[in-house]
Amino acid sequence: MNEKNALMKRIRQYDFALKELNLYLDTHPSCRRGLALFRRYKDMRETAVDEYIRRFGPIVPEQSTAEQSWDWVNDPWPWERS
Repeated sequence: MNEKNALMKRIRQYDFALKELNLYLDTHPSCRRGLALFRRYKDMRETAVDEYIRRFGPIVPEQSTAEQSWDWVNDPWPWERS
């Protein structure tokens, strides 16, 4: 697996963990350990997303920083990605 795919896989794993922790915290809102885990995975996801954008470009259009021309369409469309 190349670095780009490995980093995207890690982001997806963080997304999964955050969704599960979200559901857990909905029913256990006072659980400090659950909240700490949520914050930890949120920080790890943000770091991974920032690294992905820096190295490989935006994941979603809102992350584009283009100033001269719309560069989002220069990459493969989401369904064309491997």
